[in-house]
Amino acid sequence: MRMEISFPGGKKVDAHFGGHVVRTDQPASNGGEDSAPAPYMVFLASIGTCAGIYVAGFCQNRGLPTEGIRVIQDNDFNAETGRLDAVRLHIEVPEDFPEKYHEALVRVAQKCAVKRTLMDAPTFDVVTEVRLGAA
Repeated sequence: MRMEISFPGGKKVDAHFGGHVVRTDQPASNGGEDSAPAPYMVFLASIGTCAGIYVAGFCQNRGLPTEGIRVIQDNDFNAETGRLDAVRLHIEVPEDFPEKYHEALVRVAQKCAVKRTLMDAPTFDVVTEVRLGAA
């Protein structure tokens, strides 16, 4: 699967793939226009939204309503390094959500592909290529 990254101006950087565009920008404090989330925020959001897809699918497969269900994501950063230390996902359900499914929601959220990728990190290769004929 290939993504093309483009630079529409300023601090904006966009990712194009599968007919979609994910737009990013930097906050004004970093010289951007704050017109879109910063790339790192998109990365963090992918964790919670991925878990949410699994939670929603679990409910939909069982005919359970998703109204009133929320995934709350808390991100803890190391005060010295600024790096992400921990991610906590809280699946909030309404009072009438069947208790027998509470632990099952945790298990399906744990299957999130983004989380699994982070737990078994891929290798990264970065190279420069000269595109012939480009003006």
